[in-house]
This record gives sequence, structure tokens and C-alpha cells, in this order.
Amino acid sequence: MISVFIVDDHPVVVEGLKSVIEKLPGHRVAGTAFNAIDAVNKLKTTEVDVLLLDINLPDISGIDLCKKVRKTFPDIKVLGISTFSERSYISRMIGNGASGYLIKSASADEIAEAIASVMQGKLYMSLDMVHLLRPSSVVSAGNLPALTKRETEILRYIAEGLTNNQIAEKLFISPSTVDTHRKNMITKLRVSNTAALVKLAVEQGLV
Repeated sequence: MISVFIVDDHPVVVEGLKSVIEKLPGHRVAGTAFNAIDAVNKLKTTEVDVLLLDINLPDISGIDLCKKVRKTFPDIKVLGISTFSERSYISRMIGNGASGYLIKSASADEIAEAIASVMQGKLYMSLDMVHLLRPSSVVSAGNLPALTKRETEILRYIAEGLTNNQIAEKLFISPSTVDTHRKNMITKLRVSNTAALVKLAVEQGLV
């Protein structure tokens, strides 16, 4: 049974998400909160697998709360939820440890897919945001080192949430080769981890 906790300052949104999740087989709503302080207090005494976290909260922004949750409750997977679809919100949430991002209008199937993905350790992006993972003619990569065609392919798959094994199958290479490319990109682009790599890729339109 996957335990989901919902944090949003709009009661209608909370009830809507709660209704959808409770109808999903193998899922339960462990609790809800309308602000960050209440959420943190409840999470201390509640067993939670996935946190659905709104970006706009009345006391602390969901982006900042995400960072606090990941530090205080490292086993909890965070899925950001919002009505916004700007690159900056997505990248900042991922940079602060979120495992994915959903639009509030997401269907029940997409919510279920998102939860399943993050529970498997994958990075999930809302279907409504696929266009944000494509090259942008507006965003400049500045002085960033150029990526090879293979690195770009692998980075795109990483951003889509695929594992090393899944990427290896698609590109007909070994998982260790995929991992080597991933580590090389982290070094080349001077980021600290895979989440930061995806954040930079989204911000700079590298994929």
C-alpha cells in the first residue's frame, strides 16, 4: 500500500486529489495539510511514501519546503504540483530534491503513473510539460561545453525518467556505458548529481 500525503492551500484541490488517489488500487491518503508548518508537524508522526506538494503555499513556498522535507524525511518522494508550467519552477523543484512534477489538472492515470514512477526511483515530468524538455530558441547555453550526440540522447532519456538499464536497451549499449556517459556529463557541466544535471538541461534547453 502506497501512502500519499497532500499539501495544498486550496481545500477543493486537496479533496479532488484525495478522491482520485483513494480510488487507485494499492494507494491510500495518509494525510493532508494546507500549509508548510502543519505539513512538517504531521509528517513527523505519519508514515508517508509520496508527498504531493503545491508550489504556492501561504507560509513557506513549496520549493523551499521540498528542500526541507528531503533533508528531514529523506525516504519521502516529493511530487511537485502546480498550475504553472514555467521552466524555472520545474528546475527549482527538481534542484531541491523533487522526484517529479505534475500539473493539478492531471488525469487519474497520469497521477498513478507519476506515483509509480517516483516509487521506482525515476524522475517524472507531467505530460503537459513535454514541450519544456525540447530545445528552446530563446534559452542560451552560454559558455557550457558542447555535448556529443550520444550524450544528448542519454541526457534526454534521463530527463524522461528512464533508468540506466532502460536507456541501455534503447541505445543497444551496456548500462555501465550509460552510467559512464552520465558521470562524464556531470563532470563536464560541473553539476553535483543527476537531479542537478536534469535541472540544468531543462533550464538551458539542452534536451
